[in-house]
Amino acid sequence: MTNAIFDTCRSLIRSFVGTSDPVEMDEEHPQRQGLFAQCTFAIVRSAAFTAKDAESLASELRLHDGEVIIDDYPENNLDLTAITHVIATTYDFPDYNACCDLLIPVVKPSWVLHSLARNKLGNPRQYSPDPRYFMSDVVACVSDLPEGDSDAIAGGILAMGGLFSTKLTSQITHIIALTMDSESCVSAQKRHLDVKIVLPHWVDDCLKLGRKIDEQPYLLPDPEILKPPTNKAPLAKRKTQVEGAVDPDPSQQDREPAAPRKLERVFKKKTVMLSNDLGISPYLRGILEEIVKNSGGKLTDTVTKANMFVCKYREGQEFKVASRSGKDVGNLAWLYYLIQTDEWTSPLRRLLHYPIAKDGLPGFPGLKISLSNYSGEARTYLENLINATGAECTKTLKQDNTHLITAHNLSEKCAAAKDWGIHIVNHLWLEESYAQWKIQSITDNRYTHFPKRTNLGDVVGHTQLDRNVLETCFFPSDDVEMTDVPEQAPMQQANENTVPTKNSKRVLSGKADATEQSNHVRTPAPSKFVATGKENITPSTTHSRKSKEVASARLHELTPDILLYEKEKKRVGGVVYGGRRKTDEDRVVSRKRSVDEAEDVDMEDEVDVKRTKRGNAAPSMHLVISGYKKWTGHPKLEDNDKKRLRNLGIICTTDSSRATHLAAPHIVRTMKFVTALAYAPLVISTDFIDACLEANEFLDPEEFILEDKENEKKLGFSLQSSRERAKSNDNQLLRGRWIYCMENIRGGFETFKTIVEANGGRCMLWRGRKGTTVPSGRADSEGVDADANIEVYLLSSEEDRTQQKSLWNRFKEMAEGSRKAPRIVAADWMLESAMSQQVLSIKEYELA
Repeated sequence: MTNAIFDTCRSLIRSFVGTSDPVEMDEEHPQRQGLFAQCTFAIVRSAAFTAKDAESLASELRLHDGEVIIDDYPENNLDLTAITHVIATTYDFPDYNACCDLLIPVVKPSWVLHSLARNKLGNPRQYSPDPRYFMSDVVACVSDLPEGDSDAIAGGILAMGGLFSTKLTSQITHIIALTMDSESCVSAQKRHLDVKIVLPHWVDDCLKLGRKIDEQPYLLPDPEILKPPTNKAPLAKRKTQVEGAVDPDPSQQDREPAAPRKLERVFKKKTVMLSNDLGISPYLRGILEEIVKNSGGKLTDTVTKANMFVCKYREGQEFKVASRSGKDVGNLAWLYYLIQTDEWTSPLRRLLHYPIAKDGLPGFPGLKISLSNYSGEARTYLENLINATGAECTKTLKQDNTHLITAHNLSEKCAAAKDWGIHIVNHLWLEESYAQWKIQSITDNRYTHFPKRTNLGDVVGHTQLDRNVLETCFFPSDDVEMTDVPEQAPMQQANENTVPTKNSKRVLSGKADATEQSNHVRTPAPSKFVATGKENITPSTTHSRKSKEVASARLHELTPDILLYEKEKKRVGGVVYGGRRKTDEDRVVSRKRSVDEAEDVDMEDEVDVKRTKRGNAAPSMHLVISGYKKWTGHPKLEDNDKKRLRNLGIICTTDSSRATHLAAPHIVRTMKFVTALAYAPLVISTDFIDACLEANEFLDPEEFILEDKENEKKLGFSLQSSRERAKSNDNQLLRGRWIYCMENIRGGFETFKTIVEANGGRCMLWRGRKGTTVPSGRADSEGVDADANIEVYLLSSEEDRTQQKSLWNRFKEMAEGSRKAPRIVAADWMLESAMSQQVLSIKEYELA
């Protein structure tokens, strides 16, 4: 924040309030209240927001009748009982959690500027410094995109803390467009606006990862992601968030803090306790004690007297007492970081600033994890994080590795991992497993997404610990060892801003009832209350009922954006790939405005979302359609028919796992048809679709059961029997079986991989890589037939007998070397086994 910015603000202020001096106004015309007359602000200083910046901002707030308190951390904590807003450039200050509990909005300084520019208090959620709202500094508009994609982009940006406008203004930071020829792009260039023009793919990738990534590869007019693919790996460009937090125990690396020196802020009037489990030498302990004392703090051996507790492990009576008393609990790396920067930071902000668990993270001991494409501090940080989970971090990748963590998928390690069936994930899987203290599913697309031309090393270290998870796992309120602990709200700042609660249990999920959370907090005194429509609602009474009403109102305000985001991120293709058309079912419609309208628009009112007609029938059928010729080459007819079907309660889906019904004109050997059979849908004729559209009503699907005796006889199975077996198999027909595919297999490897995995098997590409062995698959072997444990299959064709003879021979050698029986079979064996829902004998299909 600079004085030049505030000079700009003053010029805007004059345009709103005029140039006359209010002191000289006639007494018959009382002074008009300023924009912030009913607000009391606390300004939190930091390295990025100096005392000079804070004073400049305070003068602007006072000019508009706002009351201002500038913090004096760390000497004293803020008195939040009379504060309506906290202004900070970071969420990393001692009272942040107390503000959240008291529903006091924490906003960035830009909130003040934008509120003055519009002469209206802005929505604080769009200006939160909380990193979970990773789009908070994005103000976007869309240019010349289909309405379905525009709606999806708006929902995602708003849910993640950004702003969205349907017109171009001077406040726009990003224009989402497909070409530079669009109206908004041309206008932005003519007006020389400082905006980034990006492809919608950028928003899609950010939402998939839950992180804001670099815009450079997506910038028009020459976006890198649209260029032909190259084998050149993308390089990391950003400074990571792990500086000073790469090793939870720096004392083991012969690292010591700088020579004793006087710090100005971080230890002033603080009491520090160094735990005995740190295992540091008397010499090092003496250095640390001298630094603390020279900086205005003191040391103690009693945990109840300490403000800061430094230990190595998440265990022991002292750790639990300190944690439940709301003290700052960190490790030696955290203490070193405080000494290095002389700035307070929460030990929960960085994963390796908090004590580790001796026994590791459940599910991780025994895993062998290798890293690829991370370098420098990011690599060291991930290696130490893997060790902290209890898993083994290997320098090289071998077949006995269980996981490969990579920043992108262009490397020899990634190619080998694919051939060997090793799980390939990004670092978010590791970080979020550690933060949530539960191994995360690798089937989550967030952990297997690798944007083109982006090195995910840029976003290493953005994950923070969850205080509710820590309490639940390491010092729960019903812990028998904690009977003598002073009763205080767990994991909250130990000051007068929080209210002690007996045996309190934290809300662990945003889905929990907001009224439960209100029982743990005390609302501010009623001296300051702001009521500006739906925004800036601050609790104004100590009565629990009022607190519940406010909490409920805030959750209600957030719900539409969150629901829209959750809905759109699950949509096949995300935001841009095959996005929704104007006629699609369940779409959300936004108002359009001209780019030539006035600029001083209220951003948070820009998107007017509404649901489809309330008369639509509730969904009663999820229908997968295959082989239906009527819509081929007629996209408009398809859109219109699907909308009519949706109005009747029939949702057409491509997700076989959700299918309740499967429609086809006859038995077809398509991926959708064969995959869907594994989920035991009712198979009906596409005549059902025609009949429902003609009658304009939902007809009984039982009257349209598909009958195809000719193909049933030809393929040797019946649809009815196949469905019954599918129900019994429960997607585990191929459990424990390893099935390899030749690279040139007809239909493509991805087709067979989808079918095999829908039936519980493992499918891998066979390139004949030397040294390959069949994974043991012990975890999948229980309860499967004997053949699954001794046989391994290669899907090929008769044409490959001479052309790919060497690959067949290598496959046999690999299988026999793994003590398995090699079975080289025609692809028909796999298709017909999946269709009949029984593993067929390979006698008629074996090629060698």
